[in-house]
Amino acid sequence: MLLTLTNTATAVACLCLIISVVVLRILTQALTNPLNKVPGPWYARWTNIPLKLAVVGGRRIHYVHELHEKYGPYVRISPNEIAVNDPKGFKQIHSIGSGFTKAEWYLRFVEVDRLGVFAMTDQRAHAARRKMFARPFSKTHLREHWEGTVRAKGDLALSRMQDELQTAGIVDVLKWWTLMATDVSSTLMFGDCFHTLENGEVNEYIRTLTRTLLGQGIGAELPLIRTVGKMLPLKAAKELFCNFEYLLDYGMVAVDNMKSQQGGKNIFANIMAEAEKGEKLQDADVQVEATGLLIAGTDTTAVSLTYLVWAVLSHPTVKNALEAEVNKLPQGYKDADLEPLPILNGVIEETLRLYGAAPGMLPRAVPPTGPDVGGFFLSPGTVATTQSYSLHRDPNNFPEPESFLPERWYDATSQYRLNDTAKAVFSPFGAGSRTCLGIHLAYMELRLAAAGFFRLIILTIVMDVKAVSDRFITTSSGCEGRRNEHPGFKGGNSSESGENQKTMIWISNSDRTQ
Repeated sequence: MLLTLTNTATAVACLCLIISVVVLRILTQALTNPLNKVPGPWYARWTNIPLKLAVVGGRRIHYVHELHEKYGPYVRISPNEIAVNDPKGFKQIHSIGSGFTKAEWYLRFVEVDRLGVFAMTDQRAHAARRKMFARPFSKTHLREHWEGTVRAKGDLALSRMQDELQTAGIVDVLKWWTLMATDVSSTLMFGDCFHTLENGEVNEYIRTLTRTLLGQGIGAELPLIRTVGKMLPLKAAKELFCNFEYLLDYGMVAVDNMKSQQGGKNIFANIMAEAEKGEKLQDADVQVEATGLLIAGTDTTAVSLTYLVWAVLSHPTVKNALEAEVNKLPQGYKDADLEPLPILNGVIEETLRLYGAAPGMLPRAVPPTGPDVGGFFLSPGTVATTQSYSLHRDPNNFPEPESFLPERWYDATSQYRLNDTAKAVFSPFGAGSRTCLGIHLAYMELRLAAAGFFRLIILTIVMDVKAVSDRFITTSSGCEGRRNEHPGFKGGNSSESGENQKTMIWISNSDRTQ
C-alpha cells in the first residue's frame, strides 16, 4: 500500500512539474516576445483561438480587416503572427530577395512526399521549378498554343447559357463559368478535357476534388480533426480526408499525355519541350503539379467572372459603356484585340480589386536575420502576413475603396485614378516571386469570356445580393434580360433579340490564399 501511495505521489509530482514548466514557458514567451510592442487585442499575446474561430467561421479576412481598422496597419493577430496592411511593409515582405519565405502553413496541405510549386517553401527549389514553367505559361506561348482552346470553351459556355435562358428562363452563371474553367484547365493540365460543358455538370473527379479541398482546409487549421477523421469508418470522413490518392492516380493521365508523341497534348509536354538540358520533371511531379494547377485555375476564374457579371449589371452606366466597347470588335477578334480595351480591362481589374477570388492571407516566415518591419522587430519564428482584401480597401491608395469604379484604371483625369503605391499593392494573384503562375491564362479567360458575354446577352441590374461569409455570396432574385445576337458569335439558336426574360445569377466566393 505504501509503495502504491509513493508511486501515486511521484506521478502527481511529475505531472505538476510538467504543467509548471509548460505554464512558465508560455508566460516567459508571452511576456518577453518582441511582438508585445505591436498593437492588437490583448488576447493575441496569449492565444490564437479567436483567429481560429474566425477561420472556421469563414470570416478570417473580415476579422483581420476589422483589427486593421481598429489598431492600424500593423496588428498582432496571434502569439507569433503579425498582419501587415502597409505598402512599405508589403514591399519589404514580398520583394524578391527579401528573405521572407512561404510559411510552413503551406506544407499542411501536402499529403505526399512531393511538393508542387504552390507549396514549396525552399526558394531555390521554387525558383528552379518556376523557371521550367515560365515560358509555357507566358502570354505569347499561351496565345500561340492555347488561345483557340480557351476561346472555344468560352463560346460553348455562352451558347449553353443562351440555351438555358431560352428554355428555363434563368441562367446559373456561376455554374457555366465553373464548367468552362474546368474544361479549360483539364485540357491544358491533363490533355484530357472533362467535357463538363457538354454534360452540363461536373464529373466525379471534380466532385471528389471539391470534397478533398474542404478536408485539406480543415486539416490545415485543425490537424487533429484530420488525423481522427482518417481513422473514422464514416463515409463523410473518408470523402473529406482519404481521397487524395484517387486524385493523384488520375494525374497519370497528365503523365501519359506528356509522354505521347502528339506535340502539345498538354502544357507539360510544352514544358518538357522548352526545358533546358538537364532539367526534368519526374512523373510524380507532373501528377502533383497537374492537380495543383487545375485547382488554382478553376474556381478562381469562375468566381471572378461571376462577380464581374454581377458588378457590371449593378452599374448601368458601366454596363452600357462596356457593351458599346465590345460591340465594336471585329468578327474573329483575338485576345490581343481585347488587351488594349480600356473599359473591359478596367472592369476586370476593378473586379479583381474588390472581389478577387484569393483575397486571403499570404503568410511569410520571418528570415533568420530578424528584420524590423514598420518599426517593429520581428524575431525568427514569427509569421508576417498580408491580405489583398485589406490592401485593396485602403482609402489612401484607392479613393472610395468600397465603390466599383473601373475608370480609376484607365482615366488619367479621374479623381479616383491610381497612384504608384496603389499599383504596387495591387495583388489579386499573389505577390513577388510567388505571383500565380497562371496569371496570363487567367487574364486571357477573363477577357475572352467577359467580352463574349456582354456582346451576346444584355441584362439589367441584379438586386438583393448580400455577403453571407467569406465563402459564399448568393442571390435568389431575378434580373430582367434579353438576348442580343452578334454575327461574330457562333452558338445558340435564338433570334428573338429584344424579348425580355428572367435571368438568375448565383454568386459564390471562397477565402483562398496564394
